[in-house]
Amino acid sequence: MKKNKDIEEKIIAVINRLQPFLINDGGNIEFIKYEDNIVYVKLLGACAHCSLIDITLKDGIEQLIINEVPEVKEVVNVSE
Repeated sequence: MKKNKDIEEKIIAVINRLQPFLINDGGNIEFIKYEDNIVYVKLLGACAHCSLIDITLKDGIEQLIINEVPEVKEVVNVSE
């Protein structure tokens, strides 16, 4: 599944570019897996309990990833 591995690498590259901004706000993001065109991430720290988590995830993180990796259809936060 080389194609999936290439897609995962692109997704991780986008997440790595987002991390400093989230860390700056007391949060973080961790890549969990990519499966069936869905990216599973875990929002950590302040991000995990923020009232704006859905906006951050859907309007920020998801849009950036989809713009750069068109194979991705959705980004889902995996809680504890």
